[in-house]
Amino acid sequence: MIKKLNFANMNSNQKDLHTVNVIKGLVMDGVRKANSGHPGGPMSLADFTYILYSEFLTFDPKNPDWENRDRVVLSVGHTCMLMYSILFLCGFLKRKDLKNFRQLGSLTPGHPEIHTPGIDASTGPLGQGVGMGIGMALAEKASSHSDQKRFTYILAGDGDLQEPISLGASTLAGHWKLSNLIMFYDKNDIQIAGKTSRVDSTNYRKLFEAMKWHVQEIDGHNHQEIRDALKKAQTDKRPSIIIGKTTIAKGSYSLENNPKSHGAPFSDDEIFKTKNKLGLPQKTFYCSKEIMDHFRRNFNSLNDKVKKINEEFDTKLIKYSQILESIEIPDYEDELIATRKAFGITLDEFASKFPNIIGGSADLDGSNCTTNFAVTYGDFTSDNAKGRNIAFGVREFPMGAIMNGIALYGKHFPFGGTFLVFSDYVRSAIRLSAIQKLHVLYEFTHDSIFVGEDGPTHQPVEHIMSLRNIPNLLVFRPSDSFETYFCFKTIMSYTKSPSAILLTRQKLPKLAIDQKQIEIGVSKGAYILKKEEDPDAIIFTCGSEAHLALDICNEINSKIQVVNIPCWELFDEQDKNYTSTIMLKGCKKRISLEAGVTLGWEKFTGINGLNIGVNEFGESAPGQDVAKHLGFVKKQIVSKVKDYLNE
Repeated sequence: MIKKLNFANMNSNQKDLHTVNVIKGLVMDGVRKANSGHPGGPMSLADFTYILYSEFLTFDPKNPDWENRDRVVLSVGHTCMLMYSILFLCGFLKRKDLKNFRQLGSLTPGHPEIHTPGIDASTGPLGQGVGMGIGMALAEKASSHSDQKRFTYILAGDGDLQEPISLGASTLAGHWKLSNLIMFYDKNDIQIAGKTSRVDSTNYRKLFEAMKWHVQEIDGHNHQEIRDALKKAQTDKRPSIIIGKTTIAKGSYSLENNPKSHGAPFSDDEIFKTKNKLGLPQKTFYCSKEIMDHFRRNFNSLNDKVKKINEEFDTKLIKYSQILESIEIPDYEDELIATRKAFGITLDEFASKFPNIIGGSADLDGSNCTTNFAVTYGDFTSDNAKGRNIAFGVREFPMGAIMNGIALYGKHFPFGGTFLVFSDYVRSAIRLSAIQKLHVLYEFTHDSIFVGEDGPTHQPVEHIMSLRNIPNLLVFRPSDSFETYFCFKTIMSYTKSPSAILLTRQKLPKLAIDQKQIEIGVSKGAYILKKEEDPDAIIFTCGSEAHLALDICNEINSKIQVVNIPCWELFDEQDKNYTSTIMLKGCKKRISLEAGVTLGWEKFTGINGLNIGVNEFGESAPGQDVAKHLGFVKKQIVSKVKDYLNE
């Protein structure tokens, strides 16, 4: 217990300890007022975070978005009341923000979100912050023009490291020797259900040493040990992890080392007794000016450092619109070409004009057609930080999280490729891409049952529609090489949305229509591919099935209009004048055609429509044999359409 001393008469160590206690008081009060939250974790993590922000972190006290700042990712997102208290001391948040913790529309939501000044990543799903932090460190290495490091700090907990995403991403960080990456592991050995010893006996020192990290173990409450560890971490040539042995709810009256402190407010009595123990006044949300001044004791030198760095760096923004207009459509020589191959050719064209395009494949370079990109620009490695191809290995989920971190850093447009069926592995990262409105591109090839011989485990059925269900994600499914190009061009212009592009393995013919019509149609999300005056029916389709729809129309003696919808989400944004020309309310017969589950197409076909697709898993056989087995071939579809039209 610290005696109630006059703050001005305390020595520097006592002032530090008392400031940490004030932070703990803010945490307890914020969680109590919200009547929900996590007080225990912030109290174990408070010492390290205080030392980091008050003594080591490079940031602009006047601008939380200063681009040359060090980054901090609170991967253990449920401890965010600690971060909000720190940002309050920095001057980025106000006391009223702390009082609005977890309330609608506040700057202090229940897990960190990037709309809050000073928050560098939206975290919450444990482990993903580790991946995003690694992406930020990679982006800094790739864009640095100086020997002066910009560090990325990750604050992680036991739950983070139990999620495999953390270890998959950390393996890459060690392989890349990201020496500008420092992770603090708040090892309090407590989680919701009890002690971590119930579920984990991993030796994390040996584990991270095996992954080529610099490892230190310290007392996470000892300020001098924290300082010494940070100094060593900043000078090592490897990524660093500081394993801090801590006590959950450190300083509380009766809840230290108790799982009950993890996810529920302290009682009023516990808070009263804890504040007495910590030498704090009972006033809620107490923080005096002298505490603020002590926390900000290094701000003058920070301001000088910011000024010096700003003089050193000249920021040049890439003007997307001007470059986009200068890019010419590649020469897709083959009459029959898979859209995955068209994507590779398109990627090469855009990458030559946009030096900020960076990314790679999850060990499927040839299949995703990113091999030429890799050869042209080289792999990002510890010896080649300017390499633009990222060899992720078979790590789809870490790939997505790292892409998010790269995008959050703010200087690159990242892409990552794999098979569509493996979008399941990366889905949680896609969701955070969408929540944060990040400009990233997910390239998914082998988009249907026409994958063929690899069988049902590799044939996506439900995946197209599941991606369309993610808010703020643009999902593109082009029908030929030119649509692929215009989809890519559109993706480049939508800098506040993530995108997924779904591509075929099988070869497709080129659409026999004007390229300008395709460009306008893609930009609006949907367009008329085959027009009829007063049609008997409309077929809504996209991707490889657009060609099948045209073939079907040639077999049926009826006026059938074909509407191609390469991006549902963009079509939803159009005004009623345009959508009415596509939907044609007067036409009652409506058909959908796609090589995937039909659930969802009702938004176009209505309750009485005919939805043709694949609502079961495939088989291992050549693609056309699988399609025939499932009844997804022209002859059987023509029969279904005729029966429907004759009803």
